[in-house]
Amino acid sequence: MKLFGKSGRKLHAFFGLLMLTLLIAACGNGGTTTPGSGTTSTAPVNGKGCTKVGVLLPESASSDRWESKDHPLLVQDITAAIPGVQIDYSNAQGDASVQLTQAEADLTKGDCILVVGAHDSAAAAAIVTQAKAKNVPVIAYDRLIQSKDLNYYVSFDNVKVGQLQGQYIADHYQKFVSTGHNNLVMINGAQTDNNALLFAKGAHSVLDPLIANNTFKKVYEQFTPNWDNATAQTEMEAALTAQQSNVQIAYVANDGMANNVIAALKAKKLNGHVIVTGQDATVTGIHNILAGDQSMTVYKAISKEAQAVGDLVKALNAGSDTSSMTNGNVTATSDGGSIPSVLETPVAVDITNIATTVIADGYVAKADVCQGLAAGTGGVC
Repeated sequence: MKLFGKSGRKLHAFFGLLMLTLLIAACGNGGTTTPGSGTTSTAPVNGKGCTKVGVLLPESASSDRWESKDHPLLVQDITAAIPGVQIDYSNAQGDASVQLTQAEADLTKGDCILVVGAHDSAAAAAIVTQAKAKNVPVIAYDRLIQSKDLNYYVSFDNVKVGQLQGQYIADHYQKFVSTGHNNLVMINGAQTDNNALLFAKGAHSVLDPLIANNTFKKVYEQFTPNWDNATAQTEMEAALTAQQSNVQIAYVANDGMANNVIAALKAKKLNGHVIVTGQDATVTGIHNILAGDQSMTVYKAISKEAQAVGDLVKALNAGSDTSSMTNGNVTATSDGGSIPSVLETPVAVDITNIATTVIADGYVAKADVCQGLAAGTGGVC
């Protein structure tokens, strides 16, 4: 008895060909089938086609830049880069474990590019590991993440930042020191932040030769956990007590800590008589320079940093080459990585160029930095 006639064999061959075609299509599109649904969805790989971006910043207590500058600028530039993008924004508020949880939540929600300003450069490697497992690229923003699997690093030349701070001291110390009165205090940022290590490295490259030839005497140096401003004040008070207020130079890593260092100096009526450095060109920092209490700050045009992220996100979304953006620049990680990097140039700012830098660029408003100061102060107000 024949089970199939000629027409039956043709029908059997047709269905076989149909199944083979469907199988090839399923294999070729790289998609994943949702159990029970019979449908196939394609998740973005390495950011191509991505329209959900997670932005994670480290804190807001040590410097107002994170919420007043970085947050809105990143949202603006990523939105411009990918029309219709969904941005999941989080701030870890100084807690590395919270930041990891926030990143995990973003990955669970399907975010396919992460922009991470790490609270802890080493701990954030766990974020990169989890993202890599989902083919999600990570852009380390402002602070390097110590992982060879990191995709990109966008920041400033942070050794240069420290060199600018140290060079300012080297160029201006003569007005503040004299024989027996040449003591230097160094208050660094958080040791868990790779940037703080780079700032200190840059500053030491300038200051160490002057310490070695006894131009300065370094009497105190401390890294400040979490960049905590109040802790910086306690550190300065300890140094002043130990030296019986005989301090002429205060290298301070950023404006937030510098403001509290100035408070400690004011209590001893030493404000204006001690070189005080800073960083971030905050409204408070610029105001303190105009008031004569802080000597300098370092201006980092965050708009350029955020725009670089926007450019990278746009290229990742399009699956485009990014080599022209990094220009061959790489940054080494502690585990042997070599990370393609976009590094912007920082600028030293003191009372002589406030008007032509941060005010001219609209980074700070003259009305804000001059609040409470007499008209004509510093040639700015």
